[in-house]
Amino acid sequence: MPVPAHVDVQVAPPRWRPTGPSAALTIMATLLCIYTLHWAAAVCIPVLFSVIFNYALSPVVTRLARWRLPRWLGAALVVSSIVGGLGWTGYALADDASQLMESLPEAAQKLRQTLKARHSNEPGALERVQKAAAQLEQAADENALTASAANTKGVLMVQTVKPKFNVKDYVWTGTLGLLGLGGQAAAVCLLTYFLLASGTNFRRKMVRLAGPTLTHKKVTVQALDEVVRQVQRYLMVQLVLSAIVGLTTGLAFWAAGLQHAAVWGLVAAVCNLVPYVGTVVVTGGAALVALMQLGTLESTLLIAGLSLGIRFITGQLLAPWLTSRTSRLNPVAVFIGILFWGWLWGVWGMLLGVPILMIVKVFCDSVKGLHPAGELLGN
Repeated sequence: MPVPAHVDVQVAPPRWRPTGPSAALTIMATLLCIYTLHWAAAVCIPVLFSVIFNYALSPVVTRLARWRLPRWLGAALVVSSIVGGLGWTGYALADDASQLMESLPEAAQKLRQTLKARHSNEPGALERVQKAAAQLEQAADENALTASAANTKGVLMVQTVKPKFNVKDYVWTGTLGLLGLGGQAAAVCLLTYFLLASGTNFRRKMVRLAGPTLTHKKVTVQALDEVVRQVQRYLMVQLVLSAIVGLTTGLAFWAAGLQHAAVWGLVAAVCNLVPYVGTVVVTGGAALVALMQLGTLESTLLIAGLSLGIRFITGQLLAPWLTSRTSRLNPVAVFIGILFWGWLWGVWGMLLGVPILMIVKVFCDSVKGLHPAGELLGN
């Protein structure tokens, strides 16, 4: 039936229907992923370390394979060489490290005495308040004991005795911790070997699982290639910077007269891998030991200044030049990422925070729908 011309036909607008997951589901999935990562830390941390070591050492194994050396034998040779080198370095510096650890309590006591000697003999306002509070607490305890003795004749008194300090408990706990750390280190070594020996098998499997279309496979290959390049460059830059920081720190501390300078150089090289926190640890520890060994506050400030100066020069001058070809991350995103992964996995999370952010940024730049997240992480 035709519609008369004078009748207006109004078409209702189509109702909006959500095409993706709701915000509540997204938040719940994110929280579930965070809880899973925290719960599975004993598995995730060795796996991530093994993947990063695989990216770092695969060029060496590939070069050995080009020289007609079987890949499984080249992987075993590379892993065993690194483990042997680290073990020899630890054995060579074990005595100096032990003496340094034994001197830390004495250094802390001397620091406390130095700070106390620099204060005025007249107590400050805070000390007077604390002394008055202690006297009031003592008077209240005496009154309570007098009243209790007067009102409780013939009542059996029960005294709570704190358990004595047992060294065996702490030794046993520390032994279990060392065994757990050794087990994780062995797992990282074995998994790294298997990844190096397998070559590109896992890479081909990931490409097959990417999707049936050629576009998905191409994007996956490009993302994996970019991840390998970025992680390898980042690790190379960190290795060079850590070597420079360790060598210059050891020489500077040796020239300043600090004992066990080689140990401090090794500690500075390792702590350089942890942004922000590593610098604080090395500077504070070296200043504390310098106060005990050198005995003056000026020498302590000199050691602290040397440590901060070396870290500032390498971080502000050498690092930007060496990382000019790598993926530049936003410093704010790096700081937040280190806080998050450190909260989630402790020290290991601080070490893995930057590589994880770099890998996330590469995939965000490769997937069209995640470009805003990649732009947020970029510098």
